[in-house]
Amino acid sequence: MTAFFLTYLLPCACAFLACVGFTLVFNIHGVGKLICGVGGALGWLVYLLWGKTIFAAFLAAAAIGVYSELMARVRRCPVTAYLLVALLPLVPGGGIYYAMRHCVAGENEAFLDTLLHTFGMAAALAVGAMMASSLFRTIYTHLYHRGRRR
Repeated sequence: MTAFFLTYLLPCACAFLACVGFTLVFNIHGVGKLICGVGGALGWLVYLLWGKTIFAAFLAAAAIGVYSELMARVRRCPVTAYLLVALLPLVPGGGIYYAMRHCVAGENEAFLDTLLHTFGMAAALAVGAMMASSLFRTIYTHLYHRGRRR
């Protein structure tokens, strides 16, 4: 139980709190704070369950994209704030820092390795969120118009 708590629940709780704190920057109020926090925790959980890889980041971003689209439609609010805040814990800021650190130290191989991994993570986040949102909007629009015709 302790290993499960330290491996999954605690990091997801920290992602939740980070996202709730970051809602202040986007001026999100009320229930929107909790929605953003749950989105961040969901993304971090998917990332942890799939093994902290670039593909896991892609899946986490896709999960956050679908979740943000759903919550935006439920609350009739823009998707952008929910999506950006929930993606925040997955942004590879540490990778950028360590890549620059290796660059300054003259460690070219470590620099390139860290930089390419960081770019891969950033690209996976962007593509995952964009693809999930695009697919969701296409399917939702199709189902919505199909239901209206009946």
